[in-house]
Amino acid sequence: MGEGKAVIIGAGPAGLTAALELQRQTGLQPVILEASQALGGIARTVCYKGNRMDIGGHRFFSKSERVMDWWQEQMPLADAGDGPGDLVMLERQRQSRIYFLRSFFDYPIRFTVATVRNMGLRRTLGCGLSYLHALLWPKRQERSLEDFLINRFGRQLYLTFFKSYTEKVWGVPCAEISAEWGAQRIKGLSLIGILRHFCQRSFARPGHSLAQKEIETSLIERFLYPKLGPGQLWEHVADQVRAGGGAIHMGMTVDRICTEAGRVVAVEAVDAAGRRMRFAGEYFLSTMPVRDLLKAMEEVTPAEVRAVGEGLQYRDFITVGLLSKALAVREQDGSAVRDNWIYIQEPDVMVGRLQIFNNWSPYLVAEPEKSWLGLEYFCQEGDALWRKSDAEMAQMAVEEMVRIGMLRAGDVEDYHVVRMAKCYPAYFGSYAHFGRIRAFVDGFENLFLIGRNGMHKYNNQDHSMLTAMTAVENIARGQSCKDNIWAINTECEYLEEKKKPDARAPVSAPV
Repeated sequence: MGEGKAVIIGAGPAGLTAALELQRQTGLQPVILEASQALGGIARTVCYKGNRMDIGGHRFFSKSERVMDWWQEQMPLADAGDGPGDLVMLERQRQSRIYFLRSFFDYPIRFTVATVRNMGLRRTLGCGLSYLHALLWPKRQERSLEDFLINRFGRQLYLTFFKSYTEKVWGVPCAEISAEWGAQRIKGLSLIGILRHFCQRSFARPGHSLAQKEIETSLIERFLYPKLGPGQLWEHVADQVRAGGGAIHMGMTVDRICTEAGRVVAVEAVDAAGRRMRFAGEYFLSTMPVRDLLKAMEEVTPAEVRAVGEGLQYRDFITVGLLSKALAVREQDGSAVRDNWIYIQEPDVMVGRLQIFNNWSPYLVAEPEKSWLGLEYFCQEGDALWRKSDAEMAQMAVEEMVRIGMLRAGDVEDYHVVRMAKCYPAYFGSYAHFGRIRAFVDGFENLFLIGRNGMHKYNNQDHSMLTAMTAVENIARGQSCKDNIWAINTECEYLEEKKKPDARAPVSAPV
């Protein structure tokens, strides 16, 4: 392939992976246009007074050997002699639990002595009988996420441990969310699978592997993590892209996609000072939200496709970082809480999830003897929560943590607030008609949609990377069909290890 340029919209995991792979596999030089001033997208690391925040929490684990190898090529596994600034990965032990009834429950939930004690015998029996009913009786048709969850866990477990948190995240009833969200995120998870996993673990021989390929993703116990958070890796990748001759333009908002005869020929973007610039190229890869992409293509987008695009919805969130002398809760043995994150199921607070950054990496905290926390609030951009000042958000966060017994008010020393728009593409709104959008954009042979927002798919980081890798391979082979990119999802290990489909085979999409 001759020399030329590939324009990439967005400098998150998908965009940066695509840029580096284009340099490795083709003669194309990437030009990345990033609307914000930060690299890594939602996988960025925010630094505040020496304390680092992982926005959203990112486990570096994948069932794709290709992605695992790619990460460790960039940042090898640490050994005892490495310093805190070295480009290395730590191996971390995963622990995440549910906080409900002012008590900790295993996540995923297990029927243990502790569970019965915390829930009470009556509630436990109700959940158990409800689960047996769902297991033995014919399953209801899965039209919604509510149907999906009740089929796998029973109505009472769904109402107790899934409904409240899920509706905090999405802001709509589970009955209005497509069942495809469950298939995308937790398809292989079931109570029987959880029990089987913990039985196998109990009798497993000493020794372990990071691969964990036979384990459902929600049950993995070890993962890699960059010493200074996920942004450290993506900043390193960006440095390599620049060193290889690629360009990364920050603060550039793409608002026009220029097309001719079924191909994209250029994009136009506006910088922070209002200056408009035009970027021509041979290939174009987009990670920008689909709704915004279609607005930028308004001149050539059919009315019915525009209508679907305008109806796409997103969920945004706010992370409140709190620096505290300590947590008010401890493990049963008196030691510090070991969770990476905790799902807050309590209905009397708005906070949805709590990260303990110390437990991701001790190097994220300037003073490791203190607790550096990230409280996640899910909202809509522009709503009452989004419009609160930083001080108001911090005050509410402290009050809620004190209310549920997680913190003592006098222990909180500082705070930092980060707002992130369009973090979660929603599986409601006009999503049921997304196939119309896909058919339209796939008709532009040199335009490739990749990544979470780029494809309006709730991908994990590794799957966003795989969409980028696959798009680059298509470009290198001269293949304009995108079916193999759309086929990548959270169950992609089955595509890799078992099915190995023909890249030309059609892939179903919501219509």
